[in-house]
This record gives sequence, structure tokens and C-alpha cells, in this order.
Amino acid sequence: MFKPTPNPPKDSASPHNPSPMFVIAPDINTETLLAHACESLASASIMASDLAGFLQSPHRNALLGIAQIIMLGELAVNRALDILDPQE
Repeated sequence: MFKPTPNPPKDSASPHNPSPMFVIAPDINTETLLAHACESLASASIMASDLAGFLQSPHRNALLGIAQIIMLGELAVNRALDILDPQE
């Protein structure tokens, strides 16, 4: 029987070497990484919400859905920060 698609490449044991163009310093602690992620997500949420104001449906609805997903990510990062450094 003829198989129209080729087999996937063999899994090599060599590790993946990402491009060094954008690299996060390996010595940064988790709390700092999460704080920056939270700030980035908050900015993305504001940008998506602002941009949605200029669009008509269904594009507006799609962008507002993306803004909600960003907000959920921000909430998850905030929760992780609360676990790392509880403010009682």
C-alpha cells in the first residue's frame, strides 16, 4: 500500500539549541521572572482591549476573547507570585 506522507524524522538524542538572539539570563530567580511576566501580560491585556475598541464584530469579539485569555494568564501568574511570596 502506498503511503502519501513521509515518516517523521528519527528522534535524535541531541538537545534543542534555541537561538541566542533572545535569551533570559539563567541566574534570574522565579519571582523576578513571574513579576516581569505579569507586567507583560497586563500590558498586552490593555493593548488588546484598547485595540478592540477600534474594531467591529466579529473581529472585536475575537480580540476581546484573546484579551480574556491574556487576563487569565495574568491571574495565574499573580497566583503563582502569591504562593512564592505570601503577603499576609
